[in-house]
Amino acid sequence: MSNNINWTLDQAHSEITFKVRHLMISNVKGHFGSFNANVATEGEDFSTAQVELTIDPNSLNTRNMDRDNHLKSADFFETEKYPQMIFKSTSIEKVDEHTFKMNGDFTIKELTKPITLNVEFGGVVTDPWGAQKAGFTVEGKINRKDWGLTWNAALEGGGVLVGEDIKINCEMELYKPKAD
Repeated sequence: MSNNINWTLDQAHSEITFKVRHLMISNVKGHFGSFNANVATEGEDFSTAQVELTIDPNSLNTRNMDRDNHLKSADFFETEKYPQMIFKSTSIEKVDEHTFKMNGDFTIKELTKPITLNVEFGGVVTDPWGAQKAGFTVEGKINRKDWGLTWNAALEGGGVLVGEDIKINCEMELYKPKAD
């Protein structure tokens, strides 16, 4: 008899951030303010996890309204037409006690491509209110052009305004329902 657990995302203790090269000399960082994850495991074995993450690209924030509006436009995410980005895991490989490789399909603007993310498992603890929590750091890198996000501008001295590689960092805290 399997002991399936449906874990719930703790929104207050989770975040999704990204960074990209700007002018080829520095990084611009941002985050998504609205996202949700559904995670199902067999017991507390996270190597069995089925993960589905949905992100609202309209919730992106780089601390610059003009840049944010440009990123939400047809040049990039086209958020009015494509209100969700979705990641669905396809397999998880346990590297060691605290490290996993998570493979999955990432969909942006209805274009789906496989990606691999590095997952650091922080462990499972019981918080002061009796809820069981699990923590993870998830990191990866994608090339934005793979999803048709190709807008750029050439620089006078050579190079481009916006880098192609997007570095992703997620801090995720999950909790499981208390037993009645």
